[in-house]
Amino acid sequence: MILLVNIIAVLLFVFIIWWFWLSSAPTQKSASEVIDIVVENGVYNPSRIEVSQGQALTLRFLRKDVNPCAEKVIFEDWNLSADLPVSQPYEVKIPTDDKGEYSFTCQMQMYRGTLIIK
Repeated sequence: MILLVNIIAVLLFVFIIWWFWLSSAPTQKSASEVIDIVVENGVYNPSRIEVSQGQALTLRFLRKDVNPCAEKVIFEDWNLSADLPVSQPYEVKIPTDDKGEYSFTCQMQMYRGTLIIK
């Protein structure tokens, strides 16, 4: 019985690591100036966004998850953060001057997203 519990615990641990840090979502390419991102069930959706360099860009977050971890989004590369209200869209203007991959996360880095500027 103890062996079964240990096996289940290890499998659950591996799943959690894969879910939060190793899985990757499909990339959403967008020419739109405003991109809607839903914050729900432990993820940003979409979590990978590709835009063109120099394009005006606003990310509009809609937080449906009441989890305290979801209350903030942080763009560390730009020293930018925002508090996300529950069930209300919140817009964040993003600079797209420099090409590269930029991550955005919650304060505990469990919710993760990537902005790709090409």
